[in-house]
Amino acid sequence: MHLLSAKGLHIKNALLLFFVFATFFTNAQTKRPNILIIVSDDHAYQAIGAYGSPYHATPNIDRLAAQGVTYANAFVTNSLCGPSRACLLTGKYSNINGFKDNFSRFDAAQPTFASYLKQAGYQTAWIGKWHLESMPQHFDYFKILPGQGYYYNPNFIDMKGDTATMQGYCTNAITDLTLNWLQQRDTAKPFCIVVGEKATHRSWIPDTADFGAFDKVDFPLPVDFYDDYKDRYAASVNDMNIAHSMRLGYDLKMAADTGFGKDNYTRFTVSQKRYFDKYYDSIYSDFKSRHLSGRALAEWKYQRYMRDYYATGLSLDRNIGRIVDYIDKNGLDKNTIVIYTSDQGMYLGEHNFFDKRFMYEESFKTPFIVRYPQLIKPGREDSTLVMLLDVAPTLVQLAGLQVPPDMQGKSLIPVFKGNGKHFRYEVFYHYYEYPNEHNALPHFGIRTHRYTLIRFYDPKKRQKKINEGSLLIKDYNPKDYWELYDLEADPHEVHNIYGKNKNSVLVKKLKEDLNSLIKKYHQADAETILSGK
Repeated sequence: MHLLSAKGLHIKNALLLFFVFATFFTNAQTKRPNILIIVSDDHAYQAIGAYGSPYHATPNIDRLAAQGVTYANAFVTNSLCGPSRACLLTGKYSNINGFKDNFSRFDAAQPTFASYLKQAGYQTAWIGKWHLESMPQHFDYFKILPGQGYYYNPNFIDMKGDTATMQGYCTNAITDLTLNWLQQRDTAKPFCIVVGEKATHRSWIPDTADFGAFDKVDFPLPVDFYDDYKDRYAASVNDMNIAHSMRLGYDLKMAADTGFGKDNYTRFTVSQKRYFDKYYDSIYSDFKSRHLSGRALAEWKYQRYMRDYYATGLSLDRNIGRIVDYIDKNGLDKNTIVIYTSDQGMYLGEHNFFDKRFMYEESFKTPFIVRYPQLIKPGREDSTLVMLLDVAPTLVQLAGLQVPPDMQGKSLIPVFKGNGKHFRYEVFYHYYEYPNEHNALPHFGIRTHRYTLIRFYDPKKRQKKINEGSLLIKDYNPKDYWELYDLEADPHEVHNIYGKNKNSVLVKKLKEDLNSLIKKYHQADAETILSGK
């Protein structure tokens, strides 16, 4: 009897231990993750190795991709710096969150993923570029760049509203502030930190350590570099054309134009100025000796643009490595979701463009790479249609909360698990800003896996023309018209086939789907335009 009791006690203890360990492992697997979001500015997906770039410029971003998932079809809702960030924060389209263009002011008191995470016990921070014309709220800590910020010796605004200058290169400074916050955070709480990078925004200025890094690369011209914009009025009147709009001084640091110096040159220290002058003066001297014009000048400007742009991205990638290394070396990697994205894509000479805004692929699509070992198998590439709009609901659900019904994005958790086949069949886009320095006409549209249908429109009520630094914002006569592209037959979107198909079953179905999305996302402006009222 004594032996049976001992045996029974042993079994009971073993079962108890089993349930304790089972509970421990279950809790470990469902523990709310830490959250690290790195948002770059104007970083083109086609400049990243994981998306096919051959120049070995992004080894740390590529490492994240190898350890996580790369989304080939990630889209923004509105390809402009501030509006895209507002959508990321709120999970709502621009017409709902109130930040339609860079003339807007973001109501930072409205609910954001940060406000919900704070309710769930998270410690929250935003460091770097904010660009929403207001002070952050719902963050336990922030230190932000005023407006666009500067690449060298940038100013930062602290939580008291005070502004101070940090010496050095902006991307390095943002990382230093990020690591300092991570080291001093309350380790008893899960954290969410957003790192807002300035790079690779115009005008592109590399760190002194990266001057000339790509000067031996001869970048091939995009196949549509000499696009004639046939049947595409908005593209034909744009002012983001490398050949005609890219400025030798402001954009390319050639002394013929003082626009660059007004905002940046006077910020250099003596040492920084010496490096800068030594590098760019020699390029300018060579340029003057060539007496370039026509296509030769356009192609020279393209090469300078690409070399500066890629070199500016080197520090971005290097500093992403520093931050991720901290996560990994401190044992946080297994329970931290790391998201790398940009506020939109960027044209790297496609259509002869060098900005964003248009709904064409290079601007509409954005890099989106996620590492989260709890749910994501490493090294995956995924073609699911996802959006920056989906980040907020995803983070809220990962924090153990119900997704608020007024968020318009969708949680990506099923997609992380590989169940994205029926996640989304089309995406909706709406760009509002007019006038603007690049003469981009407002437009909205729908993009499916195969087709893109765009409606350009005259905004009627126009803002006054303004000056952007020394750049005069021009005016022109907008037109209401449609564009349609078959992305399988025409991936570069140079053949507008709407005219041939406007009465087709295809266009009828696309317009029906577009109308459904307009109603779903409460796009009253678009609904009015389509109704002709």
